[in-house]
Amino acid sequence: MTQLITTDLVELDQNLGNAPETVIRHLASKVAATGRASEVEGLFADAFAREQKTATGIPGGIAIPHCRSAAVTVPTLAMARLNPKVDFGAKDGPADLVFFIAAPDGADQEHLKLLSKLARSLIKKDFTAALRNASSEAEIVELVDGALADKPAAHAAAPADAVPVGAGVGAAGAAGASAVGAPAGASTGSAARGPKRLVAVTACPTGIAHTYMAADSLVAAAKEVGVDLQVETQGSSGAKALDPAVIAAADAVIFAVDVDVRGKERFAGKPVINAPVKRGIDEPDKMVQEALAAADNPHARRVPHFGAEEQAEHEAEEKGEHIGQKLKKALLTGVSYMIPFVAGGGLLIALGFLMGGYLITKYADTIVVQNSLFNLPTEFPENAWGPLGAYLGAVLFKIGALSLGFLVPALAGYIAYAIADRPGIAPGFVAGAVAGFMGAGFLGGIVGGLLAGYIAHVVGRLQVARWLRGLMPVVIIPLLASLVASGLMFVILGGPIVAITNGLNSWLSGLTGAGAIALGVILGLMMCFDLGGPVNKVAYSFAVAGLGAATIDNQAPWQIMAAVMASGMVPPLAMALASTVLNKKLFSLAEQENGKAAWLLGASFISEGAIPFAAADPLRVIPASMLGGAVTGAISMAAGVGSKAPHGGIFVFFAIDNFLMFVVSIIVGVVVTALSVIALKRWAVKKTVDTVEPVPVTV
Repeated sequence: MTQLITTDLVELDQNLGNAPETVIRHLASKVAATGRASEVEGLFADAFAREQKTATGIPGGIAIPHCRSAAVTVPTLAMARLNPKVDFGAKDGPADLVFFIAAPDGADQEHLKLLSKLARSLIKKDFTAALRNASSEAEIVELVDGALADKPAAHAAAPADAVPVGAGVGAAGAAGASAVGAPAGASTGSAARGPKRLVAVTACPTGIAHTYMAADSLVAAAKEVGVDLQVETQGSSGAKALDPAVIAAADAVIFAVDVDVRGKERFAGKPVINAPVKRGIDEPDKMVQEALAAADNPHARRVPHFGAEEQAEHEAEEKGEHIGQKLKKALLTGVSYMIPFVAGGGLLIALGFLMGGYLITKYADTIVVQNSLFNLPTEFPENAWGPLGAYLGAVLFKIGALSLGFLVPALAGYIAYAIADRPGIAPGFVAGAVAGFMGAGFLGGIVGGLLAGYIAHVVGRLQVARWLRGLMPVVIIPLLASLVASGLMFVILGGPIVAITNGLNSWLSGLTGAGAIALGVILGLMMCFDLGGPVNKVAYSFAVAGLGAATIDNQAPWQIMAAVMASGMVPPLAMALASTVLNKKLFSLAEQENGKAAWLLGASFISEGAIPFAAADPLRVIPASMLGGAVTGAISMAAGVGSKAPHGGIFVFFAIDNFLMFVVSIIVGVVVTALSVIALKRWAVKKTVDTVEPVPVTV
């Protein structure tokens, strides 16, 4: 097996900058320089994206940035002992020991077990002390190899002759992910006089480090208070489910997870403590104490059964959220699930227009029914690519149109899902279909989805006999929620919503001159205000939801989509231009590196590419971005640019009407923003640019 760490992958007592970003980039460059990754940028992007989801600092001055990346060719550990320390988000302060774990997308099980084992070793004080005292790179490699070579039992949280707490950790290390804790047989006796029994599940998105470190930390904390705890680690190297008898005997369950628990129904009815996986590392003792308290509390939150009790989980999770937060969460969930229908459908329609001409809408139904590849049409639009182009264009257009037909039902269905979970999906889809049938458009879909979701939520809270619970989510909730929500749409709400929708469409279709430009300015400002945040998403959702109403005679929704997409491309492209071309000296080394990646991110319509710049200097970057975005939105709307695709930037050029002006509007906005941010950095209230010691990046 390939050695995971070599002396070339170790950096001792070096200044690698003052931010996690620079440290991760430097370690990624070392991995690439040793031939273990195909590129620096791809590996860095994957690792830093993981870092932004959850900080990887853990107590004890340690950080474990990690990722699975297609850029990695060989499972690798890179290590840095930092001077000065860098804050990776741990509660007890910055880290001086950083282990960068880089795993290929298709890493084999044996390597994943070793990587997970290394992560577990990092919570051992004697191991980290030895790392801090090591005098050479070779000594570091020897220490790490020694930790990896030990038998798994050597890393158990408890000795073999102790109480059964942690006795299964060795097995978990051998299996890569298994039940960590007492043997199954040890937990099947009477609980009346013995210690409390707890079970836990740990899981993180990557499933390499935090999953196993949280497991060991919880086991160790439980041992200190004499509690029998077993953990199921749902990691990348596989998962062995806890014995059902162990779960049945448990007094409470701990979920230290950042992803959904697989097989959650196994724990139904158990008192539960639910927290992010990192809390299992940072505060394992508190989680154990909370679980013990929950075990003795008849009113404690419990893992829900399917059906009515499932609603209680949502109620507990949403406790403390005000109505605005809940509404925003539901709407954004609906939009996120709707977008794939719109993205695929919009691009297919655009391809259909490209091959079959814009009049293909009049011929598509007849062509797809009456013709085939072996019987090409004789009647088709004049601007089609011949008979074959007309046939293929009709097929593509029809598939896209049918896909867009799911826009409103999917929006409504998943809004309801966000409110009532799975029992809300069917009523939401039905209410959305009713809204589409009545012509209420996406406004009707939103109203129908909210109605269906809240009605399903209320019905799900009804206390019913145990024998009836199994019917609740599959029969009773869908039946009653569909009847009430869709009935209200037909009888009371549909008509007024249709009138509002028609009025809105007429207003948008009639926008010309100053009105269209003003709308473009507003959309541009919103897209650049928070770079992928709630305001940005509102503008984007508005544009995407309107695409279904666009036609050749009503191109306003396409124009709104083009203005939104063009404006959203401005901030990252402008930051790239300013930091890599116009004036590099005003930007730190890390920002210059980010600027290189921002070129592609901006061209792809990923506004988040400007976030590192905005985070470092929000008072200059955000106003400058909003100025350029407003200019771009105004030019795009004034020129009548249209986009049938909801995403893709310049790479969906074939779906953009008046592509030349689309590009011109972006260029003008980018230049305005770039010059504005440079001017603000030079002449606004002076701010010292964070300087980072140059780090040689070798590939």
